[in-house]
Amino acid sequence: MLDKVRPSLASFFEGTNPMPPVHLGTRYDRSGNFLFEPGNTVVSHLVSGSPSEAAIIAVRERIRAMPDANRLAFTPISSLHMTLFQGIIEYRRRLPYWPADVPLDTGIDDMTRLCLQRLQGFEPCPPFRIKAIGVTPNGLTVAGASDEDERILRTWRDALSVPFGYRHPDHDTYIFHITFAYQIRRLADERVSAWQDLFDDCLSFLEREAPVIELRPPAFCSFKDMKHFEELLVLG
Repeated sequence: MLDKVRPSLASFFEGTNPMPPVHLGTRYDRSGNFLFEPGNTVVSHLVSGSPSEAAIIAVRERIRAMPDANRLAFTPISSLHMTLFQGIIEYRRRLPYWPADVPLDTGIDDMTRLCLQRLQGFEPCPPFRIKAIGVTPNGLTVAGASDEDERILRTWRDALSVPFGYRHPDHDTYIFHITFAYQIRRLADERVSAWQDLFDDCLSFLEREAPVIELRPPAFCSFKDMKHFEELLVLG
């Protein structure tokens, strides 16, 4: 079965990636409970009640209905968002994931206040649209709905790197996504076809029902865990 697994999905199966999930034990536990992991970020939440939100929830429910979905820890529907720029987080206190001019032991709440100060007067970039381009056990892979939208997304990231004071190594190649869940255990190799068939069906469904995913304007948010992202400053 593993000879049929797509490269984009290889990391989710036992035979092609026996390593434990990277965030297991810090972001969530083996029971699927989310743990205290405070930080901040810039995200665009889904538009509540929109047709595209309904389509995304339907895809999420199809994934949850899989017989081995207990290998995934699902975030709440209310938390669904696309990350535009990664802020700082408790378990990533190192360069270049932290502004070089701020001590690495600075408290998370103090960092959030500092980021808020630095974002005052931020000039927003143009609005953008996104579409789903893939489905994985973690959720949706998304991209700009057009080449121009993709360019605008990258422009936002460049602009936000100035007040945040850093660029991650993947700054220019960052893959935009909407997270549904995190893996507790890798999926069994004999389930490759079942999962890939589901993902193909779900992507076709989204292309029909949600060719453009409706998002709220980007907002600087704080969080204590992956269940809720509190909007502190709307940037768009």
